[in-house]
Amino acid sequence: MDVTAISRGKDIPIDKLKPLNERKMGKRAYKKLVASLKAVGLVDPLCVYQEGDKYVILDGYLRYKVCPELGIESVPCFVLPDKDAFTPNRYTSQVSPVQETRMLQKSLETLDASTVAKTFGLKSIKHRLDKRFLKELHPRVARAYDSGRIIKTCAQELAFVKPSRQLEIMDMMKKTQDFSAAYVRTQILRTPPELCRKKKRKNPWTGNSRKKQELVKKLELAESRYDFYSSLYRQYVTDLLKMCIYMRRLVTKKKIRAYLREHHAEMLQRVEAILFETEGKKVG
Repeated sequence: MDVTAISRGKDIPIDKLKPLNERKMGKRAYKKLVASLKAVGLVDPLCVYQEGDKYVILDGYLRYKVCPELGIESVPCFVLPDKDAFTPNRYTSQVSPVQETRMLQKSLETLDASTVAKTFGLKSIKHRLDKRFLKELHPRVARAYDSGRIIKTCAQELAFVKPSRQLEIMDMMKKTQDFSAAYVRTQILRTPPELCRKKKRKNPWTGNSRKKQELVKKLELAESRYDFYSSLYRQYVTDLLKMCIYMRRLVTKKKIRAYLREHHAEMLQRVEAILFETEGKKVG
């Protein structure tokens, strides 16, 4: 719905506004919003509707919270006839890292880097624009980074090894549920030379016995986690197969099957469905 078609623009004093719902905001996001408003001003008006002598905020609560800190006394608003005239977007899509890089590059066509950095509340955007490592990632790893499943540091570290090794490390990360940069680094340092790229990763632990000991502990912990989850999964599969064999023997006995059909028909149906899914053939 186009709210501008059913609303009127108006500057409203801060003390006349009140939120419909309050939201919490992280420190980083707050600083970023403050920096953005300082650099480019309040671009998007708030959406409100009048209730008595007050205006209730339907959209723009966070911008409203920042305004007093910046000394803003009145705010541009779209005044709607009632709260049902506006449907807030509850599922705002966050831009991915790759999309953010493209947006920053596009903004540099008309603005200088320092202005863009200030708008985003950053000291510099140089590190945000570096995407050379993406070309060295396996497509699956690149998608994991772009969707936020792994952080940028992990993606950059994985670029030091060949795509096949990247997938191996990704699988180990998933199995151990350890997606930290430290875990990725330990696996890269264990990578055979033939699976590394021509550019070699500098070993930060060279000549430092304390860091070497920490590295060994992390490797041992990672291996123990992997062994634990692997053995647990193997035991689970074994137990499941044994259970299926036992249940099949049980429900194929005529007296037991007749009793279950008469008194627990639904339960029998569920058991048969499970056995069919695991074995691919009907019971009875």
